[in-house]
Amino acid sequence: MSLHIGIVGCSAEGAALCYRTVCVEGAQLLGPHAHPEVSMHTHSLAEYVECIDRGDWRGVGELMLSSANKLARSGADFLICPDNTIHQALPSVEPRSPLPWLHIAEVVAERAVERGFRRIGLTGTRWLVESELYPEKLAARGLEYVRPNTAEREEINRIIMEELVCGVFKPEAVACFQRVIERMKGEGCDAVVLGCTEIPLIMNDSNSPLPTLDSTRLLARAALRRAVREATAPA
Repeated sequence: MSLHIGIVGCSAEGAALCYRTVCVEGAQLLGPHAHPEVSMHTHSLAEYVECIDRGDWRGVGELMLSSANKLARSGADFLICPDNTIHQALPSVEPRSPLPWLHIAEVVAERAVERGFRRIGLTGTRWLVESELYPEKLAARGLEYVRPNTAEREEINRIIMEELVCGVFKPEAVACFQRVIERMKGEGCDAVVLGCTEIPLIMNDSNSPLPTLDSTRLLARAALRRAVREATAPA
């Protein structure tokens, strides 16, 4: 027996990777072919992008809350969102949410500490890397961080929004991330956050100049542990 995981999706590729990870890796905890019950709801990515482009984070939060309410009615016990950028709206959502959430940046920061990392490179959309979402969670655990520079932010954002979320994966995109991560390594970083849930589709430990913190899979695994642990905890 395990808890019912609700996934608040945003972009299809990241949500799909998170869903697949929950289902495939569930077997490691629950036995062959087993995984917790999972429900997912996602509004059109265009609705999120329209809100983000005009700086309407309240609007982003309302979309997330709408999904949360639908997932609660479907029987979910708690929620995850496999999208780093829109976590910026989570503080306005949680007080009104019908269910508790796991926070992707908290999960990543916790894993960084467990692995003994000290200085973390950030990658993701420009909205994410210009925000305090990761810096706050990392700094709270005594970790330092390095952001992409302005030119890197723009190119990474273009790759994410024009290619990765559309399922387009090019060698040139891999090379771009490798250059950015190599520069961060030169600035003393000992790991890099793959802070867009699509980045793990092209970057991993085998082709990255630094060890990676795969936000998508780390969130999915944290959800799996919670679903199994809390369902079996003594009353």
